[in-house]
Amino acid sequence: MKKQKKPGDNISLKTKKNEAPAIIDWINSQTNLMDSIRYLVENEIKANGVRNLQQHVPADRGFAFGDEAQGMVQEDPKHSPEYDNVTDDEEEIDEDDIESWT
Repeated sequence: MKKQKKPGDNISLKTKKNEAPAIIDWINSQTNLMDSIRYLVENEIKANGVRNLQQHVPADRGFAFGDEAQGMVQEDPKHSPEYDNVTDDEEEIDEDDIESWT
């Protein structure tokens, strides 16, 4: 059984070698990646409750963007109320994170 996370614990994320360019662009456009991911998780929980998404989404999603992703308006997250309570230290990566990626 995997170790349960507690508030304040680190999590590690790694992109796929063949990650869709739109996903990499989205990641690179975030001022605070963890807060952006937290926002997406909060919306998932509001819509569907706490669940294991791996039981509900197909493994092969054929993810690709066409024209619908082009020219979308980019918000400046520093002008949103959610950003006011975020500290820059939430995105710090420590040596344990880096070691777990290799």
